Amino acid sequence: MKIALDAMGGDFAPQAAVDGAVLAAGLLAGKAQIVLIGQEDAVRPLLEKHGPAAASLILVSASQVIEMGEHPAKAYQQKQDSSIAVGYRMLHAGEVEAFCSAGNTGAMLVGAMFSVKPVPGVLRPAIANFVPKLAGGFGIMLDVGANADCKPEMLEQFGELGSLYAQYVLGIAQPKVGLMNLGEEEGKGTAVMQAAHQLLKVNPHLHFIGNIEGRDLFNDKADVIVCDGYTGNVLLKMAESVYEIMAEKKMQDPFFDNFNYEAIGGSPILGINDNAIIGHGVSTPQAICNMLLQGFQMADSGISDQIKSTFKS
Repeated sequence: MKIALDAMGGDFAPQAAVDGAVLAAGLLAGKAQIVLIGQEDAVRPLLEKHGPAAASLILVSASQVIEMGEHPAKAYQQKQDSSIAVGYRMLHAGEVEAFCSAGNTGAMLVGAMFSVKPVPGVLRPAIANFVPKLAGGFGIMLDVGANADCKPEMLEQFGELGSLYAQYVLGIAQPKVGLMNLGEEEGKGTAVMQAAHQLLKVNPHLHFIGNIEGRDLFNDKADVIVCDGYTGNVLLKMAESVYEIMAEKKMQDPFFDNFNYEAIGGSPILGINDNAIIGHGVSTPQAICNMLLQGFQMADSGISDQIKSTFKS
């Protein structure tokens, strides 16, 4: 198995990308090989500094870089030899089983939509993120930024995508699906939320437990939290700020340590024909390592095939 990494993606690339890839290579030895995609003159010397620890890594040359501030669609189209475009071509061709990048989020979404493409039947792929639970483990929340405005049918599909991920990757036998709303009662929320509730309630593939509120984010009420990308992104950034505030005040707790983006490493794009993960722009080597481990976990679980099979039937 091969897991690809955009070596030029992120504020601290390529140094952080190379260091994180070397860490992951050691942990995945005998299971998967890491493929670095980037400018050879920038990446090769960094690999050589690691000596034998980097011997198993493969370097694929990509002469261009999509910068963080560039227009995603225009840059992706014009820079076909960028590390992101090359990574998606390799993923589409089956040369790698997962592609990870801490680079331009918009370009990663554009590549997902126009290279590996959405699974037939999926209205809009979603970006998912992980929610630490007080009782231990993680739940999953989606969407957290790809789709600010959602139709009820899209929210229903997010429930299905999240439920499949929770089952096959997180190992939760019967994931509980909750709709994030401003009240538990069935009639609460906007017209979109009310309609989504009705769709989720009758979906035979889901164990839907009804509406949940913000206070239920970290308890065991729901394993899968469904929301539009606007709401999800606000919740995600709020959770990240809790960790930052605690770190600033020198307060430490194992539960709140899971709020640190480094703990997971990245957010999977669900609903596309393969495995792609978007990392935080300020990803450190540890975050890069965990993103690659997550990519391996997704590929090893066969989650993309499970999604394709579900939406085909």
